[in-house]
Amino acid sequence: MLPLRLILAQINTLVGDIPGNTAKVLEIAQAVAAQLDIGAVIFPELTLTGYPPEDLLLRPSLELRIERALNQLLAANLPVALVIGYPRFKNGKLYNMAGVIQGGKLVAEYAKQCLPNYQVFDEKRYFTAGDSPCVFDLNGIPTALSVCEDIWFPEPMAQARMAGAKLMLNLNASPYHQGKQLERESVIAQRAREGQMPVVYTNLVGGQDELVFDGGSVVIDSNGATQFRAPSFTEGQFAVTLAWDAQQVSAPTQSLEAIPDNTAAVYQALVVGMRDYVNKNRFKGVVLGLSGGIDSALTLAMAVDALGAERVEAVMMPFRYTSDLSKNDAADEAARLGVRYSSISIEPMYEAFMAALSDEFVGTRRDTTEENLQARCRGVVLMAISNKKGYLVLTTGNKSEMAVGYSTLYGDMAGGFDALKDVPKTLVFALSRYRNTLGEVIPETVITRPPSAELAPDQKDEDSLPPYNILDRILELYVEQDYSAEAIIAEGFNREQVERVVRLVDVNEYKRRQAPIGIRISQRGFGRDRRYPITSGWKMGE
Repeated sequence: MLPLRLILAQINTLVGDIPGNTAKVLEIAQAVAAQLDIGAVIFPELTLTGYPPEDLLLRPSLELRIERALNQLLAANLPVALVIGYPRFKNGKLYNMAGVIQGGKLVAEYAKQCLPNYQVFDEKRYFTAGDSPCVFDLNGIPTALSVCEDIWFPEPMAQARMAGAKLMLNLNASPYHQGKQLERESVIAQRAREGQMPVVYTNLVGGQDELVFDGGSVVIDSNGATQFRAPSFTEGQFAVTLAWDAQQVSAPTQSLEAIPDNTAAVYQALVVGMRDYVNKNRFKGVVLGLSGGIDSALTLAMAVDALGAERVEAVMMPFRYTSDLSKNDAADEAARLGVRYSSISIEPMYEAFMAALSDEFVGTRRDTTEENLQARCRGVVLMAISNKKGYLVLTTGNKSEMAVGYSTLYGDMAGGFDALKDVPKTLVFALSRYRNTLGEVIPETVITRPPSAELAPDQKDEDSLPPYNILDRILELYVEQDYSAEAIIAEGFNREQVERVVRLVDVNEYKRRQAPIGIRISQRGFGRDRRYPITSGWKMGE
């Protein structure tokens, strides 16, 4: 049995930074080259551009930039093989490629065959699909290449087996959603059994706008058993050892990192996504409104975990309806976390606006206009701090609120990033409880008190909405699973509540289009996933 040692380079790239990504590849490869028994270093899908490069793939200079990067890798003439992903033109067509660089030469190249074009993916917009397998010699082992979506369908594996492959290397940029790791491993195991060969699966890690890539690279043997699993949400280079007896490749059991439970995984995804968005866009820090409510409390805790307390500022902006409990809880959490904290009353600016608008409002009664004006005063304060200090404003709206429009344009929606945008309210509570198991930073009264925007006397969210456990289930069925109103009612929900929620979701599409970007954790978030027209005569009831 001859050993084959591989390095799974689970790296965090920066989209569009082809020189920086290339330098990172070289740095890792040169460090690995000092280990004489390493057969290859396997990088993720589209490593050189980062993923997803979107319309950067349409830029005229892309071809030149990629060829320059490949020539740089070839010129390094490393003693270890590099298996790496990149876009490349062939005969005027652009392919999503996996290539093998060895001994200063590009010895093998494979074009991705299965191009995803659903949910957050639109690869058919850019790439031409490949149509054939690629099998190359890796230390005497007939080894096949595949890219991400190829492993979700049987045909590429069947082609590789027919071409004589005994090992499959699969390069990935597979984004996170809840339950994704188990789903992946189940599919990879099925392919491995079908091909009667191990699959070495290397995945990207890190945040890119609304997507988070969770790593979790694996080796799954020909029987479908997971024999190695890298940590989730962690960048690193991980060594694995396979064995070859001239007939088949075996994969002995090695390090198996535990898959985080759902709440822990979501929390890690949100922290990683926030950290990378802030750092990759070169913000000095973040500022947010700390209201004493649970959404801002959780967002503050995540911001500190992502960036450190020294880069986080929290601002309480009280008004006449703000309770002493909210003020005290906000100050308490800020002190526990050690962030810069200030309190700026919005009362004077609200009164100034009301005075300026007095002629316009003559003869009208108080309504949501005055409530929205409070939110907009707070938005102005935060955006002014942002402009002056170079801080990103974090908004704190959750998915339940965003779905039904319980948010104010140019008010609490004013900002650049919303970590909770795809997190339903019931999960906000669970995440807050989870964060306190790591260190109690969110005051208990924040978690246990009834949610309220405190824009009117004795206001509570459930005065005008169903209880959140009911609301979130209706939203899951309607937004994430595409149930009609009638189908949801048939599940046992109250007709009046369902029809009201569905109507609110439909009429607030215009708000969501103007909302800050947020992290995707579900299979149908508000963003790249769900693209409904604002102006529409479609009736959603049926």
